[in-house]
Amino acid sequence: MPRVKIELPEQFSFHTELDIYQSHINYGGHLDNALLLTLVSEARARYFKSLGYHEGNIEGVGIIMADAAVQYKSEAFQGETLIVGMAAADFSKKGCDLVWQMHEKTHQREVARGKAGIVFMDYATRTIVPVPAAFRHRASPPDPC
Repeated sequence: MPRVKIELPEQFSFHTELDIYQSHINYGGHLDNALLLTLVSEARARYFKSLGYHEGNIEGVGIIMADAAVQYKSEAFQGETLIVGMAAADFSKKGCDLVWQMHEKTHQREVARGKAGIVFMDYATRTIVPVPAAFRHRASPPDPC
């Protein structure tokens, strides 16, 4: 079976720091794989906040996760600080990918990378809706030209 490979953007539009606590550690003495996704969820919430949004209210609609992929690169340990970079990519009519990379702050060791496919949903009508234009504008990388 081929391994998951996540392509990263040239740069991330957002970065945040997250500390690893004892509650994030598993029986192997390192960051638990499921709790890594909890840290990514926190970074995602901070990403939306940096754009002026809350995950439940992005121009009047919310998001739902369509899919997720993770590529683990190294262990992470209690007491370390992780830097998570995040950017929106691959916009479609009703969603986009949130691509992220996590590395340890002091030594810059990459811990993991991944992406989450999100779609936009009107929770009042329980229907999938187009990407809000204002979000697409705020989250899209600047044109290099």
